[in-house]
Amino acid sequence: MEDKKLTEKESLELISQMICNTRNRMEDNNGIPFIIWGYSTVFTALAVWYMVTTTQNYYWQWLWFAIPTLSYPAWFIFNADKKKKENPHVKTFVDRVIGHVWMVFGITGFLVSMMAILYRIPILFIILLTMGMATAITGLIIRFKPVIISGFLGMALSLLCVVVKGTDAILVFAAAFVLMMVIPGHILNNASKKR
Repeated sequence: MEDKKLTEKESLELISQMICNTRNRMEDNNGIPFIIWGYSTVFTALAVWYMVTTTQNYYWQWLWFAIPTLSYPAWFIFNADKKKKENPHVKTFVDRVIGHVWMVFGITGFLVSMMAILYRIPILFIILLTMGMATAITGLIIRFKPVIISGFLGMALSLLCVVVKGTDAILVFAAAFVLMMVIPGHILNNASKKR
């Protein structure tokens, strides 16, 4: 293959086009994960809150493990279905960075959740704070203001999970996930449809 020398203008246009393509694809790929994980977290939180408050049995807290149990299969099914319908795209550096960000924060959330089984720690605060950070970082990487704002909003709302006592903190947690993941996920999907 022959290397072609690009003019300064052609080089800038090529770079701009690559950034725009990456951002558009990131918007497409990031709406559904936000929706899947957001809804499963919100519904699980509401189920835990309802069961614990009505039965006064704290063993219902084990329902929290329904989040990854529901979300991972849904995400894999969505990806498998998407790969059948579309040509697979090249994974860019930005794709890998976002994947690594969520992998690190996901593992952190899982390890902290495991630690919460043994020690009394403010788990809702920690999970909401870490997922808010991952959301804000994702928004900053793809340069999408609604995701940036929702990530920082989630981080700010994590403080309420420490202030609000008892099972009502679970309702704060659920509301924060609606604002931090569900709404931005739908905004990302609508932005990609408008394109």
